[in-house]
Parts: sequence; C-alpha cells; structure tokens
Amino acid sequence: MESPECPVCLQNYDGEYTIPRVLACGHSACESCLSKLPQRFSNTIRCPACTQLVKFPPQGPSALPKNIDLLSFCLPKNHGSDPSDSSQKPRKVSEDICAYDFLPRFWSEEFYAAWKDWILPHDAVLVDVKVDGEENGGVFDVLDGKTGSGFSSSLWVRVCLGDEQRVGLVRVVALPALDGSGFELGYVARVMKCLSEMREEPRNELSSMFRASVRQCRNIGKVYGLWGNLEDGFLYIVCKKQGGSFLKELVNLRNGFDDGDGFVSSKNGVSAFPMIGMEMCEAVMGLHSEGFTAGCIALSCFSFDDFGHAYLDLNEILVLGRKIRKTIMDTASSGTRIDDEELELIINNLLKNDVFLSPELLLELLHKEGVAVECDKYRYSTGYGSDIWGLACLLIRFLLGKILTEKVPKMSRNDCSDYSTMYSSWMNEVTSLLETELGSDYALLIDILLECLIYDPGSRPLVNDVRKCIRELIIKAPFDITSSCLEGAVDGDSTSCCIILGELCQPPKKMSPTKKEDGLRGSEAGNEADFGQEEERPDKHFFEDLSRGSVKFKDLHGHRDCITGVAVGGGFLFSSSFDKTIRVWSLQDFSHVHTFEGHEHRVMALIYVDQEKPLCVSGDNGGGIFVWGTSIPLGQEPLKKWYEQKDWRYSGIHALSSSGNGYIYTGSGDKSIKAWLLQDGTLSCTMNGHKSVVSTLAVCDEVLYSGSWDGTIRLWSLIDHSPLTVLGEDTSGTVTSILALAVDRHMLIAAQENGRIKVWRNEMFMKSIHMHDGAVFAIGKEGKGLFTGGWDKTVSVQELCGDEFQVDARPIGSIPCDSVITALLCWQGKLFVGYANKLVKVYYHGK
Repeated sequence: MESPECPVCLQNYDGEYTIPRVLACGHSACESCLSKLPQRFSNTIRCPACTQLVKFPPQGPSALPKNIDLLSFCLPKNHGSDPSDSSQKPRKVSEDICAYDFLPRFWSEEFYAAWKDWILPHDAVLVDVKVDGEENGGVFDVLDGKTGSGFSSSLWVRVCLGDEQRVGLVRVVALPALDGSGFELGYVARVMKCLSEMREEPRNELSSMFRASVRQCRNIGKVYGLWGNLEDGFLYIVCKKQGGSFLKELVNLRNGFDDGDGFVSSKNGVSAFPMIGMEMCEAVMGLHSEGFTAGCIALSCFSFDDFGHAYLDLNEILVLGRKIRKTIMDTASSGTRIDDEELELIINNLLKNDVFLSPELLLELLHKEGVAVECDKYRYSTGYGSDIWGLACLLIRFLLGKILTEKVPKMSRNDCSDYSTMYSSWMNEVTSLLETELGSDYALLIDILLECLIYDPGSRPLVNDVRKCIRELIIKAPFDITSSCLEGAVDGDSTSCCIILGELCQPPKKMSPTKKEDGLRGSEAGNEADFGQEEERPDKHFFEDLSRGSVKFKDLHGHRDCITGVAVGGGFLFSSSFDKTIRVWSLQDFSHVHTFEGHEHRVMALIYVDQEKPLCVSGDNGGGIFVWGTSIPLGQEPLKKWYEQKDWRYSGIHALSSSGNGYIYTGSGDKSIKAWLLQDGTLSCTMNGHKSVVSTLAVCDEVLYSGSWDGTIRLWSLIDHSPLTVLGEDTSGTVTSILALAVDRHMLIAAQENGRIKVWRNEMFMKSIHMHDGAVFAIGKEGKGLFTGGWDKTVSVQELCGDEFQVDARPIGSIPCDSVITALLCWQGKLFVGYANKLVKVYYHGK
C-alpha cells in the first residue's frame, strides 16, 4: 500500500518534516504547503483538495489539528524523503473543466483569437446620409455601392473612425440572418459566424490583406479590418482613404488628360511624368513585396498619402476587379465561345474606362467563366508580369493622353482571326504612336515600355527596371547614388496572390433567409402531438438550433400575476408568482400538472430540494415558509410550514437556498440570513452583517453566498455558519443593489440594479460589464454560457472565457421579449424564462 502524501507537494507524510494538518472541510495537507498558500482574505484559505473556502487560524497551520490517522499509515522508511528524487510524482494542476457546455461552438478558440482583433465595433463606422462623390464623378448608392461613372471608383462614404478619418468600404459576404427568428446573434457573433462559414480561399485572402496591413507597407493602403453593416446585412472591408490635396491633384491631372494631350506636349514637357511614374512603380513593387498582384490597374487604384507618396488602394482594386469580371460575364453570357464582336466590346469597355487588363488575365478570366476564344492554346500563366503590362499601359496613357484608349484593336473579319493577331495589330499602332509623339530622345523609355507589352509575360522586364529608366529622365545613372535602394525588392516571382482572380473579387450575394417549419415568431408548439413527432437530436446544442430558427418554444399560461421564480426537479418545472400560488408543469410536454395553494401573501422565492424525499420549498413576503411534497400523487396541503418573526421593519422573505447539510437558508427584509432545519423548521442560527434587504442567495462548495440591496456579497461557511469575507464594498460610497447571483466552483457573477454584472474568480474581482439598459433581475449560468435578463425586456446570451488572470465575456446574442424578465433558469438544453406579464416561456429542441 502506498503511503499517504500531501496533495500539494506530493511528499509522503512523515510526522516530522511533512506534517498533515486537517482543514475544516476534512481534507489534509502538509503544514509547509498550507503556510505558503495565498490568503486573499484574512483568516480564510482555499482547500487544495476540494477548493472549498474554509476558515484558517490566524496563528497559522500549526494551530490546526494533526491528522493522526494519516500519520499511523506512514512507514519509517518514508521519513525524510528526498524532494529532488526523480521518482517523485510531478505536481498536479487542477483544471476548470465544464461538464456540460450549453452554448454552441461556432468557432474554435484559435479561430477566435486570430480574427477577433480585425472585427471593428459596430459604432466605429458611421455612414453619413449625404454621400460625398465629388472626387469620384458620381453619386453612390450607399447600400448597393453602385456608381454611374463606370469604373471610376469604389464606395466612398463619410465615416467616423477614431478622429473622423475617411475610409472606403467594399462588401465581402452577407451576414448570417434569420427572418423572424426569436434569437438574435450579437454583432461580434454574427461576424465570427460569417467568417467561420466562409470558404477557406476567401478567408485566406482576407488574412493576407490584414497581415500586409500589420506590416505597414508604405505602398499599400491601410486596412482597418471588417465591419458588419446591420442595415443592409453585409460584411465590409474597411480601408483608409486619403482626402487631402494630393488626391485632388491626382484627380485634376486625370481630368487634364481628357483634352487629348499627354505630358509630353504640355508646356512643362516631361517634367511632371518622372516623379509620378516612379511613385507608381514603387507602389506596384510594394504590392509585389507583400505577395500580391493586382491583375488590373486603373487610375482609381492609386492615391497619395500624407507625405505625397503614391500607394495602391486594395479596396479600389477589389471593386475594380469585380466590375471587370461582371463586364466579362455580362458580355460573354450568350454561350461557351465568344465571337469577334463580343471580344472587341469587352476590350473597348475596358480601355474606354482607363482599365488595362493584360492578355493572359483577360483570357484567364474568360476561361474561369467557361468561355473560350481562338487563342486559348496561347494562354500564359499570370503573375507579377501582368501588373507590369497594366502599369506600362497606364504610363503610356500619361504620355500620350486619351488617344491611347481610342486605339481599340480590331479583329480581322476572316476565318483565321484570333486574339493574338488582333494584339499584334494593336502593338504596331502603339509603337507608332510612341515613336511619333516622343521621338528619338526617349528611345530607351519607349523600348522598355514596349517590352512591358510583350505578349509573353515571362519576357517582360521587372518593375524596378522600368522605375530606373524613368528615374534617368531626372538624373543620369552615374550620378544617382540611390539607384540601388530598391534592388532587393521582390519583383518577378510568379508565385503570388492575384487579387482579380481571387474569391474576394466575386460579387457577394445576399443570402436568403433561413427557412423554418416552426419559427420562433410563428405559432408556438401548442399541442401534444407535436412533441411525439419531432425526432430528438441530443448532439445538437440548444443555442445553435436557436440561432438557426429550429428551436421551438412553449408558452405556459395560468398565473395571474408576475412570475417570481422557476425551479426544476423530479421531472417537474415549478413556477411561483405574486398570485400566491406555485404551479407545477410536466417536463415531458410542459403541460400543467398541479397547483400548490396556501400562501396568504405574494410568493417571492422558490427552490427544489433533492433529497431522499424530494421537496419544493417556497417563501412569501409575509414570512411564510412552505414545504411541499413532489411525489406522485401531489398533495393539496404543504407537508409543513412555519413563519419568521416579524417586526415593523420586516418585508418578508426575498431569497431561498439549500445545501446537502439538512438546512434551508432564507434571505429576509430584516437584513439577515437564517438557517432552518428542514426536518422540523427549527431556526438554527441567524447570520447578520448586511445593511439592507438580502435579495439573493446561492450555495457552492460548502459556502453560502448572499447578495443584498446594500451592494455587497457576503460569504459564509456552511460548516459553522461563520462569516468568511465580504465582496463588493465600494469605498466611494456609491451603493448599487445586488439583485441576483450565479456561482460555480471558481467564479461568482453578480447582477446589479444599474444594468451591470460583476465577475469574481476565486474571490478576486475580475471585471464589471454593462449588459442591460436597466436593472438585471435574473441570471443563469451553465458551462460557459451566461444568461441575463431584466428591465429592458431582453435575454442577453454571453460566453464566459478566460483564465485565472482575466475573464472575457463574449456577446453571443439576445432574445427580445415582450415583457420584463423576472426569472431565468437554464437546465439540460432548455431555457426557462419568467416574465412580469404572468407568462412562463420554455425554449427547447425536440420532445
């Protein structure tokens, strides 16, 4: 037989160095370990075996009795065991394991941690009613993001984000929605659920965009994160927009091209071209360094930051890509092969709107839509070279003016025509234009720009080569000491994420509402036949079904006044009311079974006592305590009843609780907690300390918790009914009443009159959270699920997560109700809610 050992250090007891001392709960630990355990409050300690909060003598562990029985098992050879011996067992760490997880797991902890910081608060983006479209040449529809200016820009709105910055929005996907469901997912939960249900490809694209933003690349516009618009039901990417003078100057330059003149023919010659051209090259190189290729480049994709440097706006690239793909889809929707006229129309629409799409990308997009052209066999892979082609076209557009977009390539009207033939014809015209307009003085620039337009993307130069050639228009290579600054930039690798070919460039569609046979807003499950026809699915979580609209509800009518409490036990649901009755309902079909009558005053509290003979105990505001038998057949009279002593200050019983020690406890209007022997109703002791009405009681691990209107929570030992500690005392003098408590092994949650909840873990205060607009009258906790309800007629659903250092309450959703919530209980996949309008409602799934 193994010798007994200390549960903390795992050393064998020896009576000399490792002395077992007995705590009030009956467990033992060595004297040395007990002296080192933390004492959060004076004269109390948590038992390392059962985690119960017990009395601890001020003299230290030596004042506790020795465990003689354990010492009698200790063998002499075990005395003085070596702590450094490797054969000693490692110290065990207890874990807070929930036996039953009530809430659904839409996502893992790792998934939540990866995405939570990218979800912007709902009030972070404030869309103005007046949409500013001055710079964009059109007025936008805020909901649809449409513009009459073709490919000119994305959706711009005036928003408030921090210091009222201007941002761009682009839709990603429709938020999950339920038409007429009684359960409303919270904002963050809706966004997280939306992300978790997205396919992996678009989610990876979003993640790459966010990582690039974190690295703060100067050449890529900042991405703030994701924002859900609850008005139109879509999830948006939020990107920073620059609205200063540099952006207006870019627009002015762009408008200046419309007269047909480029930079060369202007009075300043090419003086304006090199600076803008280099900035654009560096912006494309910055995009490539982050592993992206745009695939499509237009003037609207570029903007200037506060320092006058050009950057590429990912928001604009996404919107432009969607418009291009939509144009191709609309034009080529007639069949699986397009003719010459359709191909010319597509190219004409792109060029007329200053959108430059490389040949390989155009063919790739046609191929993705299942459309073929004659030159499919000449298709090349896409990569960084596709952006080089588009950049070169945009630079030529700067140099030549609008005439470039008027040179739309024409297909020859014969049987051997194909895209490659048309492309060669177009290249000849562009070459002729460049040589005519620029002349021999810019031969090097002409050569490299024409190389960028080579049909084979593998033969095109690097963007950095184009940049250096443009830079030489300002300073010659021998005198350029900064020419090698960007030599190491990523450029030319074909393994990149092409934005226009990605999933995010697919226009999001509005998801149709979830269909339901028995909606929560529809007819309730009213007859008993419904219960037998529904197949029970125990593998489904209650609130997962609730969010999908598949959970039924049952209205329990019968009470004639406000509901004050609900309890479950013995196959029954018990509900108490101001109407002085306790009604009994079957948990099988929620039908009314019996009514306990006898109280002469309002029933204020109700509990179920599970013992050899199960009982229901009720207390009223006249001081009456009634004990009812719950065995079949249910009786008309209480098994026993007794009354508290009254005086002029007395307002009856406000709270009830019980434990396995044969006592029931009452919280009263006279500020006291009383312990009564359940067997005969004898008053055992009175616990005083609160300064106002004791409004709520809870028992856990041999500790009684009492909450009061005085704003404090007191802890009492159930062994000797002595006080342990006081929580919630406010030194500022502000008093906020405690109205309800929820307790488990390590956590205490208190609901307050001001709409907040306070959370303690191991008697250490963790946080205060504003949950409701008005008093919180009811609270329930099961697993990680926290349910609260009160004056604002809403049941709030939260998920409590965290560890011993922090606690996080994640909003999951809410249930809007028609009346004030006065009682709440969650039990085995069912949610019982009592209302001030006399109704008890049960949310459930299955039978």
